[in-house]
Amino acid sequence: MLPAKVTPAEFAALPEMRDWRFSLNMVRSEFQADTFSKGAEFAAFVAALADEQNHHPDINLRYPGRVRISMSTHDTGSLSEADVRLAGAVSARAAELGYPAVPLSTQGIEFAIDTADLDAIRPFWAAVLDYRLEHDDAVADPRGEGPPLWFQTIDEGETLRSDRNRFHLDVSVPHDVAKERVAAALAAGGTLVSDERARAFWVLADAEGNEACVCTWQDRH
Repeated sequence: MLPAKVTPAEFAALPEMRDWRFSLNMVRSEFQADTFSKGAEFAAFVAALADEQNHHPDINLRYPGRVRISMSTHDTGSLSEADVRLAGAVSARAAELGYPAVPLSTQGIEFAIDTADLDAIRPFWAAVLDYRLEHDDAVADPRGEGPPLWFQTIDEGETLRSDRNRFHLDVSVPHDVAKERVAAALAAGGTLVSDERARAFWVLADAEGNEACVCTWQDRH
């Protein structure tokens, strides 16, 4: 029997999940151990706990002892009670050890390409990156290392305009730092192209018109 689904809003509303943030279909957090070796021990604890619960996250150990954890429920294609259970147990152990959570440092990155002919270009990008075809408008790294690449289908005339950027970057951040990130980008010389879809995303551009979107899970339709 599959675990019950949990929406991002339901997850964010749980006080015991304050150590975690949702982005790019996963919940993420980072815990700071005292040393690199203690970080490795904590990662090993999470791995053993994951085996016990039969629910396995991605774990990334970084110097000087940062342990980054990302998880979702692949069987349901969403968050579920399994994520809540595992995240809660990880947070409880980190608290026992005195390892602070740093969830606001987490983020997810995607690249997007505008195209008038998705079927013509998607196989090339899957092949050149050694990615696999995902849902209808994306390719993804089967090793879970590189950022996903998705394709935004637009009118051919728009695609061929010389003043339009064909690539843009999507930066999915914790919902409670999005406005701060947008303000920092504007203060660094950026411009606001559109906030029509905020809080789902803000479209920004650098001084030469290269675009990036700051994204959150909120107000997604």
